[in-house]
Amino acid sequence: MISALVKKDQSIKTVYFHNFSRFDGIILLKHLACHHPQYKLKPLLRNNRLYELSVYSGKKMSLRFRDSLSLLPGILSDLAKSLYTALGTKGSINYNDVSESNLLSKKKEYIDYMKQDILLLGGVMQKAQDIYWNLYNLDIETKITLSALALSIFRLRYYDDKIFPINIPNRNEENFIRKAYYGDHTDAYKPYGEDLYYYDVNSLYPFIMKEYPMPCGAPVWYGNLEDKDLDSILGFIDAYVVCPKTIKKPFLPYRDKNSTLIFPTGEFVGIYYSEELKFAREIGYTVIPISGYLFKKKEIPFRDFVSDLFSSRLEAKKSGNDALSYVYKILMNSLYGRFGINPKSTITEVYDSERYKKLIRKIDLIFSDKLSDYKHIVSYHSNTENDYWDPSRTQQSN
Repeated sequence: MISALVKKDQSIKTVYFHNFSRFDGIILLKHLACHHPQYKLKPLLRNNRLYELSVYSGKKMSLRFRDSLSLLPGILSDLAKSLYTALGTKGSINYNDVSESNLLSKKKEYIDYMKQDILLLGGVMQKAQDIYWNLYNLDIETKITLSALALSIFRLRYYDDKIFPINIPNRNEENFIRKAYYGDHTDAYKPYGEDLYYYDVNSLYPFIMKEYPMPCGAPVWYGNLEDKDLDSILGFIDAYVVCPKTIKKPFLPYRDKNSTLIFPTGEFVGIYYSEELKFAREIGYTVIPISGYLFKKKEIPFRDFVSDLFSSRLEAKKSGNDALSYVYKILMNSLYGRFGINPKSTITEVYDSERYKKLIRKIDLIFSDKLSDYKHIVSYHSNTENDYWDPSRTQQSN
């Protein structure tokens, strides 16, 4: 496949697969490692997802494989309906019937199926490229993920660092604040009800991004907040809290000694965003702030970004332009999470067996897999020094 692509068109550098990071990419990576040892492979792996696989011949990159799903979330059949209906619908085959014994007898059926998939994905990517170029003068090939694309648009068109300076936290600040990132309830309920009403919030994340103030600028450390009124502070707080047993569905999370996320009643100490603590107090918690990083409160920096995209999406929907409406929607929902991305660098390499045996004795691996008898893929964090929070390194406030 590689030689055919490069030979046909020497300008080809990026090849997209839909769901490459969780399916096709692993198969392709193992195939190249086993059958094409002349190539050097450089994978980009994060959270067990293979975002990119670059293939080198010597020091020159021949081409790279990427996941179109990272730029255009959704199944291919739905993307084709939204972005390029003229290309027809996605075909189907019975995957359970696919076997090595019938590949020749069903060759035409399988090739026709794959050709339509390639046609749809190529058309969808070209349509997305045209939209982003016409709207923002951005080439989607320069970005690997949708959140990175949304961040570029925000920085180019909407961000003003004089009005809302966004501080890059140092390692100590980062480690403390990230402890307040817990995640949500993942409870399972047996659904039952009578005469029920169903409510859905229209664009919940963009709404919060547009309407609620946020912490701004460089944080200031306060080693003692016990004399501070909770209502007067904004930031990330180490607090003593008590949850009454009368609260049937506790709100504040807590990680126990095994790092299991629970939502307990009783008394405990944890790090939380100040606005979460204020809400917890309203529903019956006792909250005593101990210490933490405080910020200035300023109006949201995303107001114009959300307002413009939301208005543009409504106009696109009214005019029947489903493709444009889809692009505006996914952009609105993709920006916010980018600001909470973990700064830990992940290194992913393909090593021979001898190098692999030496490496596993020195570091804790995030992920490893045997690709062939002689090759292993290995992922590990490269900047885990001082991963704890050290109060002695924190500047005290006056």
